[in-house]
Amino acid sequence: MKKPFKQIRQFTTAIMVVGGFISNAQNQEMQYFRPNNSDGVNMFETTKQDSTPFTKMKVKVGGNFEQDFQALRDQNTAVPVMSKTGVIGNINSLVPLTDGFDLAMANLNIDAQLSDGIRVNLTAYLASRHHEDTWVKGGYVQIDKLTILHNQFIDKLMKNITIKIGQYDVDYGDQHFRRSDGGSTLFNPFMDNYIMDEFATEIGGEIYYHSNCGLFIMGGITNGELDPTVLSATKIDSATGKTNRYAPAFHGKIGYDRQVNRDFRVRISGSFYSDASANSNTLFGGDRTGSHYFNVMSNATVAGNTTLNDANDYNPFSGRYNPGFSEEVMTTMGNLFLKYKGLEFFGTYEIASGRTIIETTSRQATQLAADLIYRFPREKQNFWVGFRYNTVTAAMQGIAQNITIQREAGSVGWFLTKNLMLKAEYVNQIYMNYLNTNILSGGQFEGWMVEAAIAF
Repeated sequence: MKKPFKQIRQFTTAIMVVGGFISNAQNQEMQYFRPNNSDGVNMFETTKQDSTPFTKMKVKVGGNFEQDFQALRDQNTAVPVMSKTGVIGNINSLVPLTDGFDLAMANLNIDAQLSDGIRVNLTAYLASRHHEDTWVKGGYVQIDKLTILHNQFIDKLMKNITIKIGQYDVDYGDQHFRRSDGGSTLFNPFMDNYIMDEFATEIGGEIYYHSNCGLFIMGGITNGELDPTVLSATKIDSATGKTNRYAPAFHGKIGYDRQVNRDFRVRISGSFYSDASANSNTLFGGDRTGSHYFNVMSNATVAGNTTLNDANDYNPFSGRYNPGFSEEVMTTMGNLFLKYKGLEFFGTYEIASGRTIIETTSRQATQLAADLIYRFPREKQNFWVGFRYNTVTAAMQGIAQNITIQREAGSVGWFLTKNLMLKAEYVNQIYMNYLNTNILSGGQFEGWMVEAAIAF
């Protein structure tokens, strides 16, 4: 009888050791770091404020979890178009929706302070709408000090410089700091991201210069690909008549961010991203987690004609618009963020142009968005009410007229603690100027959603 008790005691000891390690790891303070909890709300690029002394190497294990309840309904006026292959049916009919819980999403975040001013990040999507199994989002090293070189000139230079190297979320625009990323939803006061969602993880490097007065500038270069390849190009570019080439992508940002006084903060920035030729650029389609508006404007017949049986997989970005600039893209974005006490305004104006490899001329897409948020009470600001207006006008491939998508969303939210959040949203999105043979012709979805989220 002693042996089972001994095994139980050893097992209990092991659990306590592992539990203590995890508790200790997730409480470690990182340098030049954006917290995963509500302390990270309205943070953009990490600052040069050196508030955490380095004592030894530290590892922080964190996570993000969210669960949505959806009560959305959709409709359209598209004419019936019957499928000619595979499963027979009308490819313009909408799959019926009902009230219910969506698939929960979860992220795993591992950060390590390797040395004074040198931090590394690894993020994995444990489960998401688009990839139910585990996928690595990416990883990068961020350098804010180079004391390991023992050079006073470099130490002085690095007081204003940040370097990021690896596979990371490309710093194009400011909206990607406020978006939902799988299980990470605390930074977003609404349920989903912009209609035209700018997000991609690419391999490259960025260098920032932060002035003491609030001015900052960044330049970056990447491979222009979410899924890198070493295979030689074989496709012919229709615009040039030559074999496609995999050119590097360039991006940059300049801005001003300053807390003017205790009550007022102003941030204004301008960004660009340019890729002259790519294997498959995904700046507007690089999200591997999927939309939080499940199955809206979707068709069961089309899903049946794919190798995927789940409509979540065949249409994982429902409610969004991807202009499909996979071969060439040039885009610019301007952002304005104002915060006076508990009142916040965040605005976006974006002009993007590009094409696919089979197109000879570029198309254009324009996006406008405005968020108005009020957080209260004054000191804690753990409650909020908000309104978002978002519209996209774009030229589609092979279609003469521009299409327009318009969304209005109102939200309310509550941070129960820094790590626990509950929010609700009512959304109305309409689709205009689509051909009547397109499933989105006369399209609209509306309804409400509730989300609970945890982050640490």
